[in-house]
Amino acid sequence: MLIEMTIEGLMIDPVTNMPIVVLRDPAGDRVLPIWVGVFEANAIALQIENVQTPRPMTHDLLKSVLDGLDAQVRRVVVCDLRENTFYATIHVQAAGADHAIDARPSDAIALALRVHAPIFVDEAVIDGARHIESLPPGDVGRLQRWLEGLDEQELGKYKM
Repeated sequence: MLIEMTIEGLMIDPVTNMPIVVLRDPAGDRVLPIWVGVFEANAIALQIENVQTPRPMTHDLLKSVLDGLDAQVRRVVVCDLRENTFYATIHVQAAGADHAIDARPSDAIALALRVHAPIFVDEAVIDGARHIESLPPGDVGRLQRWLEGLDEQELGKYKM
């Protein structure tokens, strides 16, 4: 089952100092942290903060290409979690046909923000993220509780 989510914010993981995109469902019951690279986080932050760059960034270029081809991004889906790596698909409609394009979640999210497409996460991905093996035992639950407990003021403290 797909769950629509929105970006709760961008923050820095206080343990690893890596950027995290935090997705949350509208009811606030589910949170999904996705660790991303610094450049990917910057691409997302630029769009969230509505910063215009002097030249098109990669995701702006992709939006322009899609617009030029009269293609519409219908949605992006964080669809899988394998070996501690998240996977996403960008669902595009072009020339009357539907296409699902493999993408990194950070790129899919950055594009979704630019084209105002909804972001979905497969429920199995949310469940699987609770069992990420790369963190020492107990850290995933601690981080999950920490993320779920953030309020707006705390989120601003870590915002990029």
